[in-house]
Amino acid sequence: MRTHQSGSDGRRCLFKLLPLSGSTADHFVHLLTPCCLLFLLKTMEDVAKVTETTQARPTLLERRVRQRPSTVSLLKSKVKKGMTCSVARIRSTLTGFFPVVRWLPKYKLREYVWGDVMSGLIVGIILVPQAIAYCLLAGVEPIYGLYTSFYANIIYFLMGTSRHVSVGIFSLMSLMVGQVVDREVFLAGFDLSEDSKASGSVVFNGSMSFNLTAGEVHTVELMGLQCGKECYAISIAAALTFLAGVYQLMMAVFRLGFVSVYLSAPMLDGFATGASFTILTVQAKYLLGLKIPRHQGYGTVIVTWINIFSNIHKTNLCDLITSAICIITLVGAKEIQERYKHRLKIPLPTELIVVAGATLASHFGELNSHYGSSVSGHIPTGFIAPQVPQFSLMSRVAFDAIPLAVISFAFTVSLSEMFAKKNGYTVRPNQEMLAISFCNIIPSFFHCFTTSAALAKTMVKDSTGCQTQVSSLISALVVLLVLLFFAPFFYALQKCVLACIIIVSLRGALRKFKDVPAKWRTNRGDAIVWLVAMSGTTLISVELGLLVGVVFSMMCIIFKTQKPKVSLMGRANDSDLYEDMDEYKDLVPPPGVQVFRFQAPLYYANKDSFLKSLYRAVGVEPFLEVTRRRKAEKKAKEMFLKQANPNGEKNNGEVVIGLVQRELEFHTIVLDCSAIPFIDSAGLGTFKGLVEEYKEIGVSLLLASCNTSVIDTLRKGQFFGKNDKDMSSSLFHTVHAAVLSANSQRLLSNSANEADA
Repeated sequence: MRTHQSGSDGRRCLFKLLPLSGSTADHFVHLLTPCCLLFLLKTMEDVAKVTETTQARPTLLERRVRQRPSTVSLLKSKVKKGMTCSVARIRSTLTGFFPVVRWLPKYKLREYVWGDVMSGLIVGIILVPQAIAYCLLAGVEPIYGLYTSFYANIIYFLMGTSRHVSVGIFSLMSLMVGQVVDREVFLAGFDLSEDSKASGSVVFNGSMSFNLTAGEVHTVELMGLQCGKECYAISIAAALTFLAGVYQLMMAVFRLGFVSVYLSAPMLDGFATGASFTILTVQAKYLLGLKIPRHQGYGTVIVTWINIFSNIHKTNLCDLITSAICIITLVGAKEIQERYKHRLKIPLPTELIVVAGATLASHFGELNSHYGSSVSGHIPTGFIAPQVPQFSLMSRVAFDAIPLAVISFAFTVSLSEMFAKKNGYTVRPNQEMLAISFCNIIPSFFHCFTTSAALAKTMVKDSTGCQTQVSSLISALVVLLVLLFFAPFFYALQKCVLACIIIVSLRGALRKFKDVPAKWRTNRGDAIVWLVAMSGTTLISVELGLLVGVVFSMMCIIFKTQKPKVSLMGRANDSDLYEDMDEYKDLVPPPGVQVFRFQAPLYYANKDSFLKSLYRAVGVEPFLEVTRRRKAEKKAKEMFLKQANPNGEKNNGEVVIGLVQRELEFHTIVLDCSAIPFIDSAGLGTFKGLVEEYKEIGVSLLLASCNTSVIDTLRKGQFFGKNDKDMSSSLFHTVHAAVLSANSQRLLSNSANEADA
């Protein structure tokens, strides 16, 4: 009796909720059993609540109407703003271009001076031997390394926005410059062997002319002057540096700093490690005292090691013993410093101590004359007159300057932002690009080569109390003292000692080999990118290794978008939360609805992958389903004709054959677009095609959780029909709203069909 009473009440409620005519609704309601009645009643009540709520209050989300200015008016305003000239604008432009004007008047002398002076002195002391040593990598004379360090520090002091970055000679930049210099010197017909510097070599004088010993050396003509090997090498380096600076300046003017975004951290780490191994290989011959020309072309590491082992019997024992002593001293001092760094207020000037000791030992022991040990040679004091970079050489190195410009900028900006975040201030990336560009353009007129920020020296500045770029000015003064007074004292310094300083400085990069297993466990994709970049840089060349690393890392991103994670969604209990059923327990798929999520942008490259994954997930491919139904219809029609005309007589009656259909487990597919950041025209066409294909087999397609970018693309492509007339019935803010709408529409459709029947 209670069931009957509740059934009667339910029928009356359902009768009121159904949007049917009186007689039709009454006939349909009385056909229902009490259980079906209760289920339908609950569903209809949910729909009614949603409808009442929607009608009772305005839409929760309403798009803003944006009035975009026309292109002409926008250009006019920008031109007007750019052409405006005033005292305040000039002052703002100058202070923006030279940040030192802003912070130097506010310099807190008592608070900052001690830390700046100490860090500047220590970095300057470290910088001098490194500047001389890295010239071995760059393929130029030691004096040019000192010039480069001096000018770069002063210019960055004037233009940089970072308080801690140390700009100057960097091993990776020196290696890349050296490869170009050695290639061009070789192509110009010069001898690359260490013995090529005979007494008749070209010598600079104050007017940039050159004294030649007639007939003894090969020369080339530059700007009407005869140029020897040393002159030609620095001319190539200066032209390369000028072009790199110009590229960086263009990147700053046109706001192209985003290029560095494509240099991912794993790729840069792998590139730096591979370059470090190349540097070690190039310097290994100096440890043994072997006079082997640097290999030109690809496979430098392999060919160099083959040449080293082929000439191992020519090892200079004096250089080998000196190298062993220096490496043991340097590594031991580094280990002690790392172990007791909390107790040591300042880092030990190990490089300077080793250089001083080795120079004294070589000078008084006459190691060059008695044992044939290679020495640095004469380093003149003072400055050489400036000279315009050779424009005739720039066409030869135009492409080589591109990776130099990008890598120099990327290292400088990343280090600036890293130490700014650590010390609680901000930097301006575009101004940093301007600063590093002028650190290359201006010094190229003063016989310098490419620079960038250096991690090791920046860390030293940070750890020794650096407060501002006044420390860079102090470092430049230290280098200036060496240039003016102490440079000739490095004459007897052995090249193997410089090679030891370079190799020991690579310890941090070479230690990254130990991190490979951890990288593999954390992210295999990043580990593979690291290995590919490292292998390409080591086995092919530095420039091509960079290109291989960038291309491979971008291919990995494309591969991820072509093979993204897809999932069918289920509902958590009675909530409106839907999640991946493969990842979470106790999720229930909504009845009659398949909720599909695609976690990648939908564009031309992965639209086929999207379709295949959707068909595989829902288990129904529309084209095959239509074909199967047509075959079944044809077969049923043939069987009906045979049964209707067993004697072969013609049947004049009307034969009606309905489409033979398989009852699908779902009537609607809801696409969860929350993980689709954008779609292109190919993705739009894919959505349109899916709607038409599934419509043929009686399945609706709804979209949920689309972002505004995707919605705008769909509206422009008239996915929702003319004037977006189908938008409210095809697009929903949440998956749950789409599921409720799908079930209610299905219920109303079934009720109407049964009433008509």
